[in-house]
Amino acid sequence: MLFSNANYECLLLNFGAANLLLFIDLLFVERSIPIFAAMAKRTEKKEAKQEWLDRLKNKYRLVVLNDDTFEEKVSFRLSRLNVFVATGLSVITLIGFTIILIAFTPLREYIPGYSSTALRRQALENAVMVDSLRQVIANQERYVDIINGVVSGNLPEYDTSQVVDASEIDSIERPPSREDTALRVLVEQEERYNLFEEEQNAKGGLANLTFFPPIKGLVSGQFNASTDHYGVDIVAAENEPILAVLEGTVLIATWSSEEGYVLVLQHDQGLISVYKHNSVLLKSQGELVQAGEAIAIIGNSGHLSTGPHLHFELWVSGISVDPESYIVF
Repeated sequence: MLFSNANYECLLLNFGAANLLLFIDLLFVERSIPIFAAMAKRTEKKEAKQEWLDRLKNKYRLVVLNDDTFEEKVSFRLSRLNVFVATGLSVITLIGFTIILIAFTPLREYIPGYSSTALRRQALENAVMVDSLRQVIANQERYVDIINGVVSGNLPEYDTSQVVDASEIDSIERPPSREDTALRVLVEQEERYNLFEEEQNAKGGLANLTFFPPIKGLVSGQFNASTDHYGVDIVAAENEPILAVLEGTVLIATWSSEEGYVLVLQHDQGLISVYKHNSVLLKSQGELVQAGEAIAIIGNSGHLSTGPHLHFELWVSGISVDPESYIVF
């Protein structure tokens, strides 16, 4: 059978179109395989998850039987999900109860790392006591420094610009209350005939103390704080006894190359009396002395002494005062 040219060309076109369609189908199938595989895998995961959830929701029966008669005593319908939820809530409740028990009860004191309330209170009291002791020690050290300065003549420097003169401060008057006025009238009536009223009221004043003169003699050097001469020099006869101006305690009984034999007495109301350039000390440190009692013998000891005399000083609360304002030598 013979084909014409037209039939041959038509046959070639039909064969080419069929191959093209076959190629397109193969290409679509090749590209669709990964998509179908992913979809199948996703479906499997979803089915597995759903199966796992279904297993959690599966109902089970917990039965308590009598071992002898197999009689059912108690039965519970449970699922894995219910068991997990109940267990989680129980654990959370137990943890919360334990935290509350530890935080708000004394049981926390038995746990390492927690301090007891009594221990914290004691620590606070100890801290306050230590602070108070530090202040007391600081005051004692300052007091000792002042005494050493009195003995050696080298006084610490103080800022006098902050010292306020009490006489320059205006008095603050407040109207007394009715009860205060009645009490004052009653006290005035009771003390009207009290002969010792003035003495009792002036007990705390330095000017109202009765000083014994330490020695009778001639004042050769007067008090002058601007030249660091914080006392008076009294010239008297040789071997004259030196007397205590007030009752007190021997604070210091020592000797130095500049001041010679020095005796320091501690009296009431923060008062200190100093006796320098003695030839002999009749009292030792810590002894109690009475007013007018002999405590030393006048002398000429120390490099700063130019002859037999007594260098006498008075100190009130760490401040030197002029002895001639209170004692007649």
